[in-house]
Amino acid sequence: MKQISKRTSLPPNANYSALEILQYVILICVILYYGKTLFVPLSFSMLISFILFPVCKRMEKKGISKILAILISLSFVLILMGALLYLLFIQINEFSHEWESFKKKLLETLNHISIFIAQQFEISAEEQQTFFKNSINNSGSKTFSFLRNVLYSFSETFFYILIIPVFSALILYHRQILVNVLYRIFPVEKKGIIREILTETIHAYYNFIKGMLLVYLIVGILNSVGLAIVGVPHPILFGFIASILTFIPYIGILISSLLPIAVSWITFNSIWYPLGVIIVFSIVQILEAYVIFPFAVGSRLKINTLVIIIMITAGGILWGAAGMILFIPFASIAKLIADRTESLKTLSILLGDGEQQKTKS
Repeated sequence: MKQISKRTSLPPNANYSALEILQYVILICVILYYGKTLFVPLSFSMLISFILFPVCKRMEKKGISKILAILISLSFVLILMGALLYLLFIQINEFSHEWESFKKKLLETLNHISIFIAQQFEISAEEQQTFFKNSINNSGSKTFSFLRNVLYSFSETFFYILIIPVFSALILYHRQILVNVLYRIFPVEKKGIIREILTETIHAYYNFIKGMLLVYLIVGILNSVGLAIVGVPHPILFGFIASILTFIPYIGILISSLLPIAVSWITFNSIWYPLGVIIVFSIVQILEAYVIFPFAVGSRLKINTLVIIIMITAGGILWGAAGMILFIPFASIAKLIADRTESLKTLSILLGDGEQQKTKS
């Protein structure tokens, strides 16, 4: 009888087994994967709304109507994105003009590699050509599926470009309705806490994104200047691509450095230019980590590296490249909410980098 009373006194949360928790996680992942056509643009729109909300609020306080404030703020974002895409298009267009000379040097380099393989591994040039021809012929059957995937990606991107501004404008316009719904989901006594979490989350994320844009701009300028000093062709293109890809920690800078390294090596046929590219990117990354990032972002959202890598991997599996971009801000927002919610302190510790625990101890 005593054992039965002990069992009945267990809290309700103890009834949840590890298997049930795993089922919920799998269910959420399935919903996110199959609903990505809706959730991806909606997520981008929500983050854009977080960024533009303080701007709209300031304009509304100055007497500008809500609709006009939303249109002005969204127009500014669209103009900025259009200007960046135009500059990138100009750089790509200039790079395409030199494609013929670059292709000749690339073929010469491949010829040298073929000779090296023939000398070191005793594989003749004819055998190498046969291998490549067979590989191309075998891959010919996959060309149609590849083109279909490319067309689908273009159509999906075009749909996102059209729908994201619409979602962002509607979220900003109906923000009070959405907040009221959120208030009704939770108990009345939690209304003040919810308001505080919403306010601090929006403002913290707004300041974070504003600082990150400044970081990308400074890093892009430093990369471009460094590559220009080394003598790499099209330094602005490569410099800002490397800057944009730094949103992927550790991996992004490695991916973005491969193209300028290859171009400089093929163009100048010297090892010193690729080494110069590596040195430039290394110096800029050190400055970004220890000087630029703390100065521009200030009180940044501290998430440990393990969680960042997991979020990037999970986002890539579920939503592709969009998930790799979106899941890190989601983890940052979850960290902000968990820091201000007593019942989520375990999640805060799990997401954090341990600095808060060190300062408290």
